[in-house]
Amino acid sequence: MAKERIGFVGTGIMGKPMALNLLKAGYRLTIHNRTRTKAEQLLTEGAAWAANPADVANRSDVVITCVTDTPDVRQVLLGKSGVIAAARPGLICIDMSTISPAATKEMGQILEGKGVTLIDAPISGGEIGAIEGKLSIMMGGPKEAVEKVRPVMEVMGRTVTYCGPLGSGQMTKLANQIMVIHTIMSLAEGLAFAEKAGLDLETTLKVTSAGAAASHSLKALGPKVIAGDLKPAFMVDLQQKDLRLVLEYAEQLKQPLPGVALARQLLAVLQAQGRGRDGTQALVDVIRQLGRK
Repeated sequence: MAKERIGFVGTGIMGKPMALNLLKAGYRLTIHNRTRTKAEQLLTEGAAWAANPADVANRSDVVITCVTDTPDVRQVLLGKSGVIAAARPGLICIDMSTISPAATKEMGQILEGKGVTLIDAPISGGEIGAIEGKLSIMMGGPKEAVEKVRPVMEVMGRTVTYCGPLGSGQMTKLANQIMVIHTIMSLAEGLAFAEKAGLDLETTLKVTSAGAAASHSLKALGPKVIAGDLKPAFMVDLQQKDLRLVLEYAEQLKQPLPGVALARQLLAVLQAQGRGRDGTQALVDVIRQLGRK
């Protein structure tokens, strides 16, 4: 049986390595990105270029989107030159962005009216997870459609989990982001404390990584903090977008999240300093600033 033709819209920090893994797995890939230069490596590796998302959909059985925020997904799927312009029964769209669960359900209903199935499949694991094909993928939508595209997802992710009806993937991702920001806060405070106390940070990191304080954030970002490396695995601006979505949905649920609210305010300090494109590990600088006389 021939492999599905895959379309991919959004070849940024996460999308590019994900799309590369699909090419390596032998899928025929058609791509589109707002900035074509960011897609050049994919084109060199054998992907075909499409002028817009509608063109991608015309040439694909499955269209994957991995863009920044809810309005971007809406434009790609429902805009004038969006996927909906090339809608046909049987087309499957998989949105791997992190966006509003409510908007996901709304867009799913609109696409369903054209015979198109929308699956939400947000991801966790950062740039390294995307490069290594070891992402955690949280999927929501009709279970039959999810199982149909599971082989495609398993090229990009080590853990591919069905979370429930459409929107469930996004809600699971928001829960994930709540937990992640607290691990980032913990490493920022812990390393800032250790530094001010005069401890050797390499030793501190080695000891804490081997004990109960261990986390993916500590393992991935702790060495970057010590090295002064602010290159983003995940940008402050994108983290802030996710935390906005968290707090918006939490308000609808009437679930207070005081820790998330505090973290968002601290990250806002970095944005006010023009550092929104730094990696989230830059939170340690805000904690350091609070301790200065």
